Amino acid sequence: MAYSGYGNQPHYQQQQYPGGYGQPPQMQQPNLAEIFGRVDRDRSGQITTKELQEALSNGSWQPFNPETVRLMIGMFDHDHSGTIGFNEFSGLWKYVTDWQATFRSYDRDNSGTIDKNELKNALVSFGYRLSDQFYNILLRKFDRQNRGTIAFDDFIQCCVVLQTLTTAFKSHDTTRNGWITVSYEQFLTMVFSVRT
Repeated sequence: MAYSGYGNQPHYQQQQYPGGYGQPPQMQQPNLAEIFGRVDRDRSGQITTKELQEALSNGSWQPFNPETVRLMIGMFDHDHSGTIGFNEFSGLWKYVTDWQATFRSYDRDNSGTIDKNELKNALVSFGYRLSDQFYNILLRKFDRQNRGTIAFDDFIQCCVVLQTLTTAFKSHDTTRNGWITVSYEQFLTMVFSVRT
């Protein structure tokens, strides 16, 4: 099975892979121990998916996307306990605040959501060259409210899934030309290995 790369680059150019999200502006670091204590409601010393979901805000007074919360717990749960301790939480906190700054920088109209053009601007700046049709697909997939926009938590999930699939694609693109040949099962493995 062959899939094209990221845009209409001439086939003789070496493929450049997107996903370097850049460095969002640094924010002043709050007292993480205090925040951790507030989030750890059962005082177990570990934060569960439910506790993290209740603590996070996507800016729209809606519960944070549970799939995004599971994805982030999975990314930072280094001991594979299904929860995160303080050190893991510190990494997750920085990750979320960096994404928040990135999200705000592309939310040009300050609506608290990302529309199709803002999403395109963000992903182009990350190095992705995708068709307009593909942006429509992303919007349909990650717009849980069916408003033609993507909330903060869904933006994180969109970018992480896109980056994860890009990494999987890249591992099979040995010539770096934006084309791969994989079996059907390899393709399914790439897609279903994405942790959401």
